[in-house]
Amino acid sequence: MAKTAKVARRKAATAKKVSRRAAPTSAAKVRQAKKKPIKSVVAKTQPATVLDHIRTAASRLRKARVVFAHGTTDPVAEAAFIVGETLGLRPDAIEDACDRRVTKADSAKIRELVEQRVRTRKPAAYLLNRMYMRGLPFYVDERTIVPRSFIGEILDDHFGDEASLQLRDPATVTRVLDLCTGSGCLAILAARAFPNAVIDAADLSADALAVARRNVMDHGLERRIRLVQGDLFTALGGERYDLIISNPPYVDAEGMAGLPRECAYEPKMAFDGGADGIALVRRILSDAGAHLDDDGGLLCEVGRCRPALEAAYPRMPFLWLDTEESEGEVFWLEASQL
Repeated sequence: MAKTAKVARRKAATAKKVSRRAAPTSAAKVRQAKKKPIKSVVAKTQPATVLDHIRTAASRLRKARVVFAHGTTDPVAEAAFIVGETLGLRPDAIEDACDRRVTKADSAKIRELVEQRVRTRKPAAYLLNRMYMRGLPFYVDERTIVPRSFIGEILDDHFGDEASLQLRDPATVTRVLDLCTGSGCLAILAARAFPNAVIDAADLSADALAVARRNVMDHGLERRIRLVQGDLFTALGGERYDLIISNPPYVDAEGMAGLPRECAYEPKMAFDGGADGIALVRRILSDAGAHLDDDGGLLCEVGRCRPALEAAYPRMPFLWLDTEESEGEVFWLEASQL
């Protein structure tokens, strides 16, 4: 029994470790539903409205103890995502639609999706081929990890005129590299953050780049984003950049052993960071300086690997950047510090 409890705790901690918070809705009515005890809000009859369906779906997901580590953080947020996508509602449209009645056909689709989520433990993003980051929609499937990164928030909050800590003037950033791009979401968010920039998006996986290509085309950025296949910097030659951003694999060996069932649908290579989680980060730190302009900088996400990284590089002056949902999981280094 003690061993089973220990494994359960480890899996819960791992799920939190790999989670990237990007809940698809912040609607007031949905938040109110979240605050109420689930059993008190489940409709006694068949759900009729959008809000009814969110409540009922949230109750089912909570009872089934599915893991929320793929862009949603709790049963209500995931239920709102499933209901909204089924009805063609973007996250920012959920609030106004809460009282809208749902057809029987759509009700059946919602129930089936929720049951698929429970039965298979497949992430909702894969069931729906959709995920949102910073309000933008992205196509996803099992060829790439479900996008979840704190870097998108940092691009918005630390590169603008109103930033309390402005890392760079966005207008001066003209060359960006997104290393380990996966679905291409961070490259696309970088294109939005830096209007004068062209972006290279590199990944080792041809499958991931196929998904990224679809997203680049969906957002009309073919002329600004170049997709490059290669192992980290190997296919980039002597290219130099004003900014390198990276969300590389960083789950350590213990974490890999305790990944929840949901993560088994994602490419293993997108998680595996070696024994201590920082095998790829070491390589990035070793080579990034050769690919940065003199006044460039490196922005890199390492999850919960900060202790391991600081132990390995005790003299490296990491600047740790917090977000609304993270503390000390993303660092910044100037080119001169590498």
